Amino acid sequence: MKFPQLHSWPRTPREARQLQLDFAPRLLLHGSPRSPRLVAGADVAYSPKHGWLVAAVVLLRRPAKQGEKDWEVVEEVVLKGPVTFPYVPGLLSFREAPVLLKCFARLPGTPDLVLVDGQGIAHPRGFGLASHLGLWLDVPTVGCAKSRLVGEHKEPGDSPGSWTELYYQGKVVGATVRTRSGVKPIFVSPGHRVGLKPAVRLALLCTAGFRVPEPTRRADHLAEAAKRQMLDGEGSRSKGRKAQG
Repeated sequence: MKFPQLHSWPRTPREARQLQLDFAPRLLLHGSPRSPRLVAGADVAYSPKHGWLVAAVVLLRRPAKQGEKDWEVVEEVVLKGPVTFPYVPGLLSFREAPVLLKCFARLPGTPDLVLVDGQGIAHPRGFGLASHLGLWLDVPTVGCAKSRLVGEHKEPGDSPGSWTELYYQGKVVGATVRTRSGVKPIFVSPGHRVGLKPAVRLALLCTAGFRVPEPTRRADHLAEAAKRQMLDGEGSRSKGRKAQG
């Protein structure tokens, strides 16, 4: 997947916040792919012990029928990268996007849709990780977060597909979506090149019986598995050195 560089990376939180304010007006918050077949999921795992990130991007071919679980894996990309930006609420993209973009650059083609485990415009400055990646990649992108960052909402009904609007500072910035009965809802918000109702529709379209959409669920599992493997490998090497000593 090829894409131009959107900007240079800021060094301070102040510069990062200003960049969000500058780029948020560029987002296109309407339209959507009607029936996306190639869908990418993106997520990042963090190892505080080592100070590095493990990013995973999974490119899947969506089944012909909604709800089917046999999604075809087209490509999986996992990369480890150092933490180059501090953890600051609302500035997650400056911490995670650099290594995720390296993953996307290794995909064999361009997805019809990208789902991100993070916020889109449901963000203090309307420019969360999903929006940041969407604008950089210039593809339809939706934020599918497991927790709320900003805003207020009413609890949606318990039946799958029920949703309520998420309000922040008097504006609708996302939706609280019930994907399974008896489980907590997820928080869906447009990232780029997608409107609110289409974002909800697409998130539900990509849900295959679990709480979170299948692409981000796969990416989450892949990133966590890679992190554990790296930690296990380090432990094995340490035991070997101790035995030799």
